[in-house]
Amino acid sequence: MLRAGDFMTYSVLVTGGAGFVGSHACKALHAAGFAPVTYDDLSGGHEDAVRWGPLERGDIRDGARLRDVLARHRPVAALHFAARIEAGESMRDPATFHAVNVEGTLCLLEALQRADIASCVLSSTAAVYGAPQATPIAEDHPLRPINPYGETKLAAETLLADFAARHGSRFAALRYFNAAGADPDGELGERHDPETHLIPLVLQAAAGQRAHITVYGNDYETPDGTCIRDYVHVADLADAHVLALRHLLDGGASLRLNLGTGQGWSVRQVIETARRVTRREIRVQDSGRREGDPPALVADATQARRVLGWRPLRAALETQIADAWRWMTRPGGMP
Repeated sequence: MLRAGDFMTYSVLVTGGAGFVGSHACKALHAAGFAPVTYDDLSGGHEDAVRWGPLERGDIRDGARLRDVLARHRPVAALHFAARIEAGESMRDPATFHAVNVEGTLCLLEALQRADIASCVLSSTAAVYGAPQATPIAEDHPLRPINPYGETKLAAETLLADFAARHGSRFAALRYFNAAGADPDGELGERHDPETHLIPLVLQAAAGQRAHITVYGNDYETPDGTCIRDYVHVADLADAHVLALRHLLDGGASLRLNLGTGQGWSVRQVIETARRVTRREIRVQDSGRREGDPPALVADATQARRVLGWRPLRAALETQIADAWRWMTRPGGMP
């Protein structure tokens, strides 16, 4: 067991640390006194987002490369973000999602086990629940994913549990809802290519980078007919990963926890909020439902608050959109 005062001297492997949530987690780790080591193939991440420790380029499925990085940096734990994450894409290309999200997690866990590293925090997702039977969703809700993305993340959680049972390791599977916002200091933001997340797409329409925002489905059983999601600020997510890491290094038991605000916002509410924040007109085009989209996903994050002491400090939708808009419109930020 590590004492809290010892954390400053230890490195942590961060797979996918050049991506959206992973890079924010690296910043939070550094602020907490850890030394993050980013492991990323840069297929979806950005080299200039790696600012708080070294970058080791590599594929999450390359066991030999992982073992070499672990041997040289000797981290005390791993934060595992490397994954394919788009639910819609997973419906079109399930094989790639299984290869990266499941086989990649297996490669990582085998490398960690060989290196005698016993703690791993997994970036998981509310997609493991599928279409909820009731909201808000608690951790004991049935696990019935409705797309390959959710299936592969659930499989990754199962792998962690299997390794823990067999080897005595410990894990935290953090099932977060919709990551949003940007670094409040303006150093990091969301840069997917292509972009598929709602808030940056809405802001691109506000900035004139796209002609309109497409609303996929207006006939769901929700108050305004559009999908409802629980948006959680990326900086709050990063803080939760540090808290989960401290919990494991302090000898705490394995965890499966939701991360969300407990407040759901519809697609149309997001668009209206973005109009107020940006003071721009945002054109809307309605389209049919996307396959694999549940009507509403809202978190019950009581356990994260109770076990980790986690509090989402930037929970207001206006704050999340304002941070993302400030990042997008920073000098040199828009083409």
